[in-house]
Amino acid sequence: MQQVLIIGGGAAGLMAAVSAAQHGARVTVLEKMKDIGRKLLITGKGRCNITNSCDLPELVKNMTGNGLFLYSAFNAFSNQDLIDFFERAGLPTKVERGGRVFPVSDQARDVIKTFVKELSKLDVDVRTGQTVKNLIIENGRVAGAVTAEAEYRADAVIIATGGASYPGTGSSGDGYRLAQAVGHTIVPIKPSLVPLEVEEEWVTELQGLSLKNVAATVFCSGKKAADEFGEMLFTHYGLSGPIILSLSKKVSELFLTTPGQEVSIVINLKPALSVETLDKRLQRDFTKFARKQLKNSLNELLPTKLIPVVIDLAFIDPDKFVHQITKEERVRLLEILQHLTFTISRTRPVAEAIVTAGGVSTKEINSRSMESKIVTGLFFAGEVIDIDGYTGGFNLQAAFSSGYVAGKYAAAQD
Repeated sequence: MQQVLIIGGGAAGLMAAVSAAQHGARVTVLEKMKDIGRKLLITGKGRCNITNSCDLPELVKNMTGNGLFLYSAFNAFSNQDLIDFFERAGLPTKVERGGRVFPVSDQARDVIKTFVKELSKLDVDVRTGQTVKNLIIENGRVAGAVTAEAEYRADAVIIATGGASYPGTGSSGDGYRLAQAVGHTIVPIKPSLVPLEVEEEWVTELQGLSLKNVAATVFCSGKKAADEFGEMLFTHYGLSGPIILSLSKKVSELFLTTPGQEVSIVINLKPALSVETLDKRLQRDFTKFARKQLKNSLNELLPTKLIPVVIDLAFIDPDKFVHQITKEERVRLLEILQHLTFTISRTRPVAEAIVTAGGVSTKEINSRSMESKIVTGLFFAGEVIDIDGYTGGFNLQAAFSSGYVAGKYAAAQD
């Protein structure tokens, strides 16, 4: 019987353990933290967005970082296979807006409990508080791993240590160190899904405000680089929310590839309306509220928190009565409504990113088996690999699929 050692007890590692055990291996999981699945607890705002219900081409498309590398893994263990796994294990799921799949209970902890139950059934040995110092390599083949407490011999080893985001959950970059030490190339890491900091100090006035159905466009030195439509959130330091997180990878790339050039994000608060249509809407409101002060006339158009900011940016006296507003002032107001602009000073640190871009180069991993092309018997799964995607369950599906495949082929090692 094959002895498979898995380093990391997160999403990828837990699925790898289940898969390897199901395929007949004796499995040991080494987790550096005191308990497994810590990062799973905070995914989906504590609800655990385990996957997305879209089809295979959409899964690949939404993995913006090396999505094609995952085609075989997604095919071998699909989102439906994952849903079926949880259903059979007694954890019913539900599909919400955007195809996001959650446990019916809305509790991430139930996902971890499900894995604990399945690992127990499969007699998987889970050892926590175990930080791996180095791998044991003999004649070009992995033979185990060493921790501060013990040496673990194995026929195959799976590195599933996660990335470098949320280090408090255990994802502190250990896998990069282990892989590099045995000859693997590490693509430089950067935050992929991370909030953005802005230079405009007045953003603090909008802290906590969430906007729906807005368009956000990234510009680099005035040239359009990327755009998204959907929801966003203002924070005390800048911008966050789904569309901002999706754009953050492009912002990170621009900071690396175009140092010194200005990167900005322009928010269109009313993207469904043309300038002409929005102007007519504004004029109707001005007619309706002609005898009110401007600051009291925009409540049907904008959230309360946003009104004083928009008026100030348009350089209009908020106490001015609506019937006194000039055409030039109205044009400035329209400009701000469709071009609310922020200068990005930096991304938040990698440690705060939902996902880390970069990692073990996919060129050095067999996409069908997740085995290293450099060291026989060494496998990789999850975020430690140079893969990343949008929010919506795609990154967890990538972790589960790559984990399943790694576990299956590790169990089959000769």
